[in-house]
Amino acid sequence: MKPVYALILSVFILLFSCTKDDKGPKEVTIQIAFSHNWDGMAMTQADFNQFKFTNTNNETLSIERLRYLFSNLTLAKADGTQVHLKDYQLVNLQKPESLELTTTAVLEEGSRFSLAFTFGFNNEDNKDSAYPDLNSVSWNVPGMLGGGYHYMQMDGKFTTINGGNPTNFNFHAIRAVNPSDPDNLVFRDTFFEVPLGSFTVYKKSNIQIHMNVAEWFKNPNLWKLTELNSMLMPNFNAQVLMSENGKSVFSARQTVIANPL
Repeated sequence: MKPVYALILSVFILLFSCTKDDKGPKEVTIQIAFSHNWDGMAMTQADFNQFKFTNTNNETLSIERLRYLFSNLTLAKADGTQVHLKDYQLVNLQKPESLELTTTAVLEEGSRFSLAFTFGFNNEDNKDSAYPDLNSVSWNVPGMLGGGYHYMQMDGKFTTINGGNPTNFNFHAIRAVNPSDPDNLVFRDTFFEVPLGSFTVYKKSNIQIHMNVAEWFKNPNLWKLTELNSMLMPNFNAQVLMSENGKSVFSARQTVIANPL
């Protein structure tokens, strides 16, 4: 009978060990997708070059390009520790592969975490010409404006309720700079952290990050493209207003696959 008892004991120890391991931290997969809308109306590259979006100032927009940069995508665990997921990514609606990312982290299933990223680069990371991939797609800011990189480029045309020919707009976000004295540039931080809420860790989770593009033109500052449509990069006040409006642009939602095959 002793061999039987030994076998039962071995099975018990094995089961106990597996249960204990299952409850500990393990590698989980987090898939993140970026989607875009105009006050709830879905927006993709297929909607470009069409006058189909009307802002709060009753200007109708045709968007021709939209790309923006986020950095320091980070999970904050309940115990205060942080898990870094991504250094930076340039999201470009004309490049579908840039709208998704998959990353892994060692976390305990069932735990809660908060997700956040920085819109643009903070000052430490916004180093002139430091990123070859961004240099290759003309994401740089000219040296006369302090160098570094763009945060966003949104370009297109707009018309007003009074009609007339369409007017070009270039809604470009950078670090605010006053270039009136080239030897003494004055800066103001316009990057900002985007808190995306709290989520539960599962073996595999999908998170959608939404940009409501309409928010750039209305909250808290009513944007009038008839007054601010181009030459915004050297416009210190315009950059500050743009940064303030950007803080209500993003939201997120989690879709969970608790027990994927």
